[in-house]
Amino acid sequence: MALPVPLPRAPLPSEGGSAFWYEHELGWATAAGPPVALLTGLRFDVLELPADAGAAVLRRIGAAGTGPVALAAGRMRLLVAAGGADELPGLLDWLEWGGVALDLTAVGAGGRMTAPEPLGRPRGPTGAAPGGSFGGRPGAEQGAAVWLRPPEPGREVEPTLPALTHFGHGPGGSAGLGDRGGGVPDLVRLVDTAATECHRVRLLRGESTGTKSQPLAFS
Repeated sequence: MALPVPLPRAPLPSEGGSAFWYEHELGWATAAGPPVALLTGLRFDVLELPADAGAAVLRRIGAAGTGPVALAAGRMRLLVAAGGADELPGLLDWLEWGGVALDLTAVGAGGRMTAPEPLGRPRGPTGAAPGGSFGGRPGAEQGAAVWLRPPEPGREVEPTLPALTHFGHGPGGSAGLGDRGGGVPDLVRLVDTAATECHRVRLLRGESTGTKSQPLAFS
């Protein structure tokens, strides 16, 4: 009796490569490259905004208010809880940012983001991004994907990701957003701060463009 021939197996990530590190050290799903990509919507979603706006967000919120943060090609990518991408339009409306052009987007289920090179394996020159230096991350100047706030191997990423808090009752019984506990960063605060800084950056860029293009009043 002929034995059934097994189906061919998908190639395993090469040991020591970026995909191997992400899958075996962090347990994150990847897609083969180049470049290697991280699949979103499984363990996390991503908020994406201009790097200069993102730098202001990081200064305002601090490390305790975000999860891992990456930078690539002038765009900052903030990891948030899975499902957060679907919540973004509703949150922007609720925060009264609906209909305002912000250049704030989200990547969720079925998406992917370029995988930054794991720390300790630098490539390219030390650089900076718009809005100032980002800690001298290798490759940032040339647009390579780098971690600004990297994930920690051996630690579950979900507890560090900004997520929606439960609706509850605020002081005095007033309805409001309550803390879901466990020190989880608040997605509402992050989105509101990101929207504010994106709007500020767009206004500043518009003022700069207008100053250069508009003739003087007395000319």
